[in-house]
Amino acid sequence: MKQSGYGFLLLLALILPPVSNLLESIMITHMHMQMPMLVFAGVLMAKFFQKRFPQFFEKWNENGLPGILLFTIIMVYWSLPRTMDEALTLTSVEAFKFFSLPFLAGVPLRDSWPKLSSSWKHALIIFFTVLFLGMGWLYIWSPVQLCNNYLVIEQITLGWGFITTAFAMVVYLVYSYFMDFSKYE
Repeated sequence: MKQSGYGFLLLLALILPPVSNLLESIMITHMHMQMPMLVFAGVLMAKFFQKRFPQFFEKWNENGLPGILLFTIIMVYWSLPRTMDEALTLTSVEAFKFFSLPFLAGVPLRDSWPKLSSSWKHALIIFFTVLFLGMGWLYIWSPVQLCNNYLVIEQITLGWGFITTAFAMVVYLVYSYFMDFSKYE
């Protein structure tokens, strides 16, 4: 239960206005630092919910696919440029960000990941690799400014961040193709 407390403290720290304003002031830290840390806070808090509501997770997310689908929908939604803009201008959208990323993405990810087969895990990583390549291409080579609250140079920096993350995922996929992980379990 200590882990759940750390996740809750991380969430509270990320909600604090000085921290939130700092992370949202630069586009790449908003997308590639604040949002993943919100998901990580949810991953840490998931044990509390799994112990508190075990029948719900067993019935609702028996094989892990519904949770991963919810995680994927939330992550794709927050990858869109418009949602990043609205999170900075509309308080309701920002509140939804602080709720959806930990509780609708992080908690289902923690519950679903161990239940998935390795082929589903690799399929999910391939999906996010393709998504990140597409988002990187969009942010780098878009002829217009996609986010009104950020400069074009920040948009290009975020695009290269997406491309770099996609490259790291490709490296992991190649590595996992040649490794036998059953030796380490």
